[in-house]
This record gives sequence, structure tokens and C-alpha cells, in this order.
Amino acid sequence: MTRETPARIWEIDFLRGLAIILMVGYHLLYDLGDFVGLKKFLGFSTDLTTPAWLVAQHFFAGLFVILSGISSNFSQNNLRRSLKYLAVALLITAASYVFDPASVILFGIIHCLGVSALIYGLLFKKSKAAACLVSGTVITGLSFLLPAAHKALAINSNWLLPLGFHRPDFASFDYFPLIPWLGVFLIGAALGRWLYSSRKSLLARPLPPNIFNWCGRHSLWIYLLHQPLILGVLYLLGYLKI
Repeated sequence: MTRETPARIWEIDFLRGLAIILMVGYHLLYDLGDFVGLKKFLGFSTDLTTPAWLVAQHFFAGLFVILSGISSNFSQNNLRRSLKYLAVALLITAASYVFDPASVILFGIIHCLGVSALIYGLLFKKSKAAACLVSGTVITGLSFLLPAAHKALAINSNWLLPLGFHRPDFASFDYFPLIPWLGVFLIGAALGRWLYSSRKSLLARPLPPNIFNWCGRHSLWIYLLHQPLILGVLYLLGYLKI
């Protein structure tokens, strides 16, 4: 007797698709500003250091991590899910090293999701939602102490990079330490326990097939391939010298 695969929860796919589309757009603006020298594209500033862009980045990255935490409740094997993320993360690290060793991605968002899924599978899979919420809130709150810790400690290595401790000269295209992002993941896991205890959609009428849901179902592939595609197009157009 085969085990029936549960139906996908369409609103999670939709929100994940929205998050990945916003992330791709953000990276496109970064590439156009940094490599091409454009000040604006389609009315959007390519200066991503402004407070508005920093808030936007944390919004869609946080949404992506929370949804991954929610989805951890639906995974039949979070350890296998973790290994899949970490395999992709190694490819990203290798590719970014070839492109620019000075800004190699050592612990980006996919690395963070892989380690978070591993920790969740080992320590929190059988715990109650309240334990996930409290642990997630504490870990997220620790991030407010990181600036003071960096000032108090003379950190001369990057061995604690996954936790948020690194040398002052550390630079990376993508950096998502476990403090606070593991906390965000665990908060998402708690929300998933409460909102989707029946493992069914909260909204009975799904939208017709659309680009957001399609991207949500293929978000990992999109994340893996979008930067090489963008940089490849810029190279073909003559804006990027390799």
C-alpha cells in the first residue's frame, strides 16, 4: 500500500514564490548597480544601502526563512532536506569563490536553511510548538547583543562565522548567520504547528495557476540558477568582463 502524498498548501507556495521573485529582483538591481553602473532600473534605485532597501531585504529574506520553518512540519525527513540544502550551498560557495574569492559566500541563506533544518530535525522535530517559539525568540533576541560582543571581543578568525562572529574585514555577497536566522526559522516552525496542524490550506479556494505559485514550487532551483543567468546575460551584452 503506497502512502498518499499530501496536497501542497497553495498559499505557502504563493508567498515563497513572492519572496524568491523579490530576492531575484534585489540581486538584479545589485548586479546592475555594481557591475553595469546604472543608478536606476525601471524606476528603482540600485543603491541598496539605503534604509528602505535594508528593510525590504530583511522583509523578503525573513519571509523566505519563516516559510522554510513552517514547511519543516510537512517534511517527512528534515535530515535529508538539510543535506539537499547543504549540497546546493557547497555549489554556491564554490561558484562564488571562482567568481570573486574576496567575497566568497561561506554562510549564505541556503547554508543557513540547511543547518537550521538539520538542527530542527535533530532537536525540535518532536518538541512542542511553544519550545520552538521560545527558543526562536531567544536566538533572535541574541542578535541585538552581537554588535556589543564584536566591540568587546577581539575576533581574529572566521571560525564562528555561522554564529555571527567574524573578523572586521569579512565581506561576502550573501551572509545569514544562525543568530538571528535560526531563531526566525524556529518561529516559523512554531507557526506551522499552530496554523497547519491539519496539514491543510487555510484558504479553501486556491488561485488559478500563476507565476508566484510556480516559482514557489521551484524556489531552490531558481535561487541556484538566477545569478549565473543574470551574470551570463550581462556578459553577453558586454557589461561584465570575466
